[in-house]
Amino acid sequence: MIDTHAHLTALDDPDEAIEHAAAAGVTSILTVGTSVEDGGRALELAERHDGVFAILGIHPHEAGTATEGELAELRELLAHPKAVAVGETGLDWYRDYAPRADQRRLFEAQLELAAELGKPVVIHTRAADEDTLAGLAGFTGTVVLHCFSSPHMLPTALERGWYVSFAGNATFPKAVDLRLAATKVPAELILAETDSPYLAPQPVRGRRNEPANVVHTVAALAGARGEEPEELERQIERNAAECFGLP
Repeated sequence: MIDTHAHLTALDDPDEAIEHAAAAGVTSILTVGTSVEDGGRALELAERHDGVFAILGIHPHEAGTATEGELAELRELLAHPKAVAVGETGLDWYRDYAPRADQRRLFEAQLELAAELGKPVVIHTRAADEDTLAGLAGFTGTVVLHCFSSPHMLPTALERGWYVSFAGNATFPKAVDLRLAATKVPAELILAETDSPYLAPQPVRGRRNEPANVVHTVAALAGARGEEPEELERQIERNAAECFGLP
């Protein structure tokens, strides 16, 4: 089983979390670096653990201070053989931690970087879905909608063949719309993640999330889709290998 989006560097003991994950049958983890410095830490973890790979980008929250030099450093980090995608990048009009113009510029720059390097791009969008879709309009590479929470984006996503990744919030009792969206995603485009240490799924809600808990999200998605969890696990592993070029 694979967790396609975790923030291992935000956990108190990422090595222990990786052990917990393996015990739960989660043998592959894609850990996300949200800045150049954080990306370096993510790659250090990937180098220490065979089943860990890195998604590297500059988060939209950091857009107000991101420099051209940092983008150049990011490009160098992405040359690492265990760096499998650019992200998470996108637009966040909910927190508005960075000026919107800066967020747009950083988003565009990272899309260009993903296109240049031929790597997938992992998208963060919050309260900015229409602007995010507009930003992606000219991008022809592989797209992953991380922590999918916007069902009205689904028609465009499916039309363009984007991967749709569901996190622990899809297990919440009131998230009927997300589980319904999961039933509409073709088997070859669905992914699952924890976004740990955030968004712990319902069976462990209120606790600090970690990659081992992706099994709960997969179980909820499988239930909604009328599939066996083991069957969906295998499908998600195949999808992740295809999307991120995993061995």
